[in-house]
Amino acid sequence: QVQLVESGGDLVQPGGSLRLSCAASGFILERHAIGWFRQAPGQEREGVSCISGTGVTTLYADSVKGRFTASKDNMKNFVYLQMNSLKPEDTAVYYCAAHPFMQCPLAWQAESVFDSWGQGTQVTVSS
Repeated sequence: QVQLVESGGDLVQPGGSLRLSCAASGFILERHAIGWFRQAPGQEREGVSCISGTGVTTLYADSVKGRFTASKDNMKNFVYLQMNSLKPEDTAVYYCAAHPFMQCPLAWQAESVFDSWGQGTQVTVSS
């Protein structure tokens, strides 16, 4: 049974950092690209990042490029999202999601191309 569990969300001041974790089980993590999405209140879910099965390829939304870094530890079955220089507009529930294949799809920012989702972790950026 595929399971994804996010953790690491917290309240942080603007300019601060957080590292989110996504624990994966029930599938071989190396064979699947993983996406990070976020959803702010009243807004649609937004694709933030995608990391390929091997971790070699990482893609980012323009809004987080240069501030967020995705990584994977396929041996430990974890995916991470390091978030630096956080801004109030980064406040959202963050989700990780598994894609059926190794490479990030061209439409990686579309929810529909990911078929397994975690429950989300809340990130709040506020002074």
